[in-house]
Amino acid sequence: MTSDLPARMLRLLSLLQTRREWSGTELADRLGVTGRTIRRDIDRLRELGYPVEGTTGHSGGYRLASGTAMPPLLLDDDEATATAVALRTAVGHLTGMEETALRALAKLEQVLPHRLRTQVAALHQATTTIDWGQRGPRTDPTVLALLAAACRDHETVTFDYTTRGGTQAPRRVEPHHLIASGGLWYLLAHDTAQDDWRIYRLDRMTAPTPTRHHFPPRPVPGEDPAAYVAGKIATAPVRYRAIATVREPAETIRRRTWALADRIQPLDTNTCTIDCSSNHLPGIAHTLTALDTDYTLDADPQVTAYLRQAAERLHHAATYQAGGQTSPHDRPTTPRGDTHK
Repeated sequence: MTSDLPARMLRLLSLLQTRREWSGTELADRLGVTGRTIRRDIDRLRELGYPVEGTTGHSGGYRLASGTAMPPLLLDDDEATATAVALRTAVGHLTGMEETALRALAKLEQVLPHRLRTQVAALHQATTTIDWGQRGPRTDPTVLALLAAACRDHETVTFDYTTRGGTQAPRRVEPHHLIASGGLWYLLAHDTAQDDWRIYRLDRMTAPTPTRHHFPPRPVPGEDPAAYVAGKIATAPVRYRAIATVREPAETIRRRTWALADRIQPLDTNTCTIDCSSNHLPGIAHTLTALDTDYTLDADPQVTAYLRQAAERLHHAATYQAGGQTSPHDRPTTPRGDTHK
């Protein structure tokens, strides 16, 4: 029996935070007290600002609901350590949420017990992340939270959306999943006007607004939201077409490049194709260089022209020697054309 009032209150709060709903009988059994004591303790939690709701049913129950302010959370040792590590990781990987994650991490570390603070500090000191200098558009945490709640609650959302071509139009969608990839956030949703699935980049949304209209959830095409979005991104129209036929097994090429798996297709055990098509010519050149083997290329004229220019630059850099006949000022000038448009 938990007779110490503060200890019992903390234990009760911990139980309410681990499950959606508890019956009064279950809570009384867990704490070794009567149902009357549970009711008094629930009233004490409410006085402290915890929004504990009563539920109807055979014996009645309780659940911790959302309130106007976030009350203190109780985390066990493993939960606290995992949360601290996740926040530290978010600082390096969630573009646009670094400051928010650091504030939350500072608050958590301030109240960690010494033994856990030492463990978390050791982990932070022994690990780091690689910053490749590639940052996607900044993500508004408020927008991310709003859309996540709409996905969870099956609530229709409206927003203005700017397409790749720069045009803007209103959208009304049924949100289902959020997917993060390559520094970008995507929303997989069913567009009510088009009556079809669509993928929206969060950085192109303006003023997303819940409508309070709820919808029945739909089965996602392919059953795996991440795989569906990855496939759509891989096959989306791009400005420059470039497909290489490589004299290497598909698995070898997958290990050498960051290309999506769907873009690499085996022709036989020793040959495959890789779709390097992109909106950015330097990106195509980077992917082809990473192949590190012989290949043939089927590409748009703009791609081959850019690759010739890049090859000339590389050749010149490789053959230049200080004091030799070639000087840096003799490098051929090449028109940038529409390379960076």
